[in-house]
Amino acid sequence: MHRTRRLGLSGLISTIEQFNNSTIQQSMTSTFQDQVQQFYDASSGLWEQVWGEHMHHGYYGPTGREKKDRRQAQIDLIEELLSWSGVEQAEQILDVGCGIGGSSLYLAQKFNANATGITLSPVQASRATERAQEAGLASRVQFQVADALKMPFADESFDFVWSLESGEHMPDKEQFIRECYRVLKVGGTFLMATWCHRPITSATGELTADEQQHLQEMCRVYCLPYVISLPEYEAIAGNLSFQNICTADWSDAVGPFWDMVIDSAFEPTVILGLLQSGWSTIEAALSLRLMSRGYERGLTHYGLLCAHK
Repeated sequence: MHRTRRLGLSGLISTIEQFNNSTIQQSMTSTFQDQVQQFYDASSGLWEQVWGEHMHHGYYGPTGREKKDRRQAQIDLIEELLSWSGVEQAEQILDVGCGIGGSSLYLAQKFNANATGITLSPVQASRATERAQEAGLASRVQFQVADALKMPFADESFDFVWSLESGEHMPDKEQFIRECYRVLKVGGTFLMATWCHRPITSATGELTADEQQHLQEMCRVYCLPYVISLPEYEAIAGNLSFQNICTADWSDAVGPFWDMVIDSAFEPTVILGLLQSGWSTIEAALSLRLMSRGYERGLTHYGLLCAHK
């Protein structure tokens, strides 16, 4: 069944490419951050229309075999991350890479807390602000355009720093985690979930040429400067004096997510939305199988890291 659908998607995208051939232009940007901004400016509206406010993986049980509504799976991921990290309360929350505010608003409501979300995308920040107003949370939840490598916040401003699938976009992983450490209050919690590549060990060996090519294509399409392994993130956190560092690999639990995304690409609203969203979004749809196959072959991993200051 999945094979037939994927071949159908390939044919569909081929038609879309031909339709857009005369209007496709490659974006010439001065910085990597510009590319990320433009990617999410173009695609966030379509994602919200199809998938709702949560722009991240879903949780399908420890082995990835639980069947559930795709949006519920995304809520479950948030709850499972909080349970795994032991976070039961927060007062001042920072959501790094907030998207259109899904996690920020959810966490603020859950903990009756103040929350700040940052993103490179003005489109996302504007929509997130609208959603906060619609939820009656505008006095407690704010969003702004800001660079996670140079956050506009004073030292020790937040007791909970949350980063859900934004680390992979950071062009300097060490500086990103250093900034998260800087703005975290003493005793506060840093929790991140991010796309990684497989660990490099004596048993598994270095990344092969084929694996490197796969990662390079994934990075190009999804505006990732590079990805690293979870042990590398752990080493960075340790060097920055984080305490009580815990890590986990949830690749099995979230792996089915990309097949769900592929299935959703056949909805008529998605086809129309792709035609209207521009080439970068169309190419991302073309490349959905890259992510699914990455999990299947054990190359793409979903890494968690929790630590305290």
